[in-house]
Amino acid sequence: MFVIAGLGNPGAEYEDTRHNVGFMLVDRAALSYGIKLKRSGKALCGTGTIKGVEVALLKPLTYMNLSGEAIRGFIGANAVSAESIIAAYDDCDLPLGRLRLRKNGGSGGHRGVESMIRSLGTRDFKRIRLGVGRREGVDTAEYVLSPFEPEEKGAVEEMLSRGLAALEDVVAVGIDSAMNRFNSV
Repeated sequence: MFVIAGLGNPGAEYEDTRHNVGFMLVDRAALSYGIKLKRSGKALCGTGTIKGVEVALLKPLTYMNLSGEAIRGFIGANAVSAESIIAAYDDCDLPLGRLRLRKNGGSGGHRGVESMIRSLGTRDFKRIRLGVGRREGVDTAEYVLSPFEPEEKGAVEEMLSRGLAALEDVVAVGIDSAMNRFNSV
C-alpha cells in the first residue's frame, strides 16, 4: 500500500492558500478515484486503488508544522513503512506551476517535511514538490498562507493535473520512471 500524504493546514481560512496545494492534490486524487475521506485519528483518510494499486489518501488535521505526528500515527496503526509514503507539498523554491519528484532527501526548510522527518525518524519517503514560487519583498510565511491570484489559477490547475499523473506513475511503475518522465518538464 502507498500512503499519499498531502501536507497543508486544516480549516476554511487556509483552503485555497499556496500552503495547501498538497491537500488540493489529495482532493483531486480522491475525486478522480472515488475515494471517500473521513476522519481517523489526527487525519482525514480514505483507502482505494489507483491504477490497480492499493493506496491510502491522507490529509493531516494537525497544522503543517505537526504533519509528521498524524502521518506517524496512521502508518503505525496500519503497519505501513515510511518508504511507502508519497508526500505532496508546496515548494517556494520551484516556480509556480512546476513540480519535481524526489525519492528522499532533506526538508529544504519546509516545516511540514521537517516534522515528517522528525516524527518518522527517516528521510526515506517519496516527495512530490509542487511549485508555488516566491514574491520579492514578501515574507515567506505570509506568502504561502495567501490565496492564489486569479491569474495564477490556470498554472495551479495544470500543475495539479500533472501532479495526479505523476502520482499515478509513482504507484503504477515506480518513482524512477516517474522522475524520468516528470522531472524533465
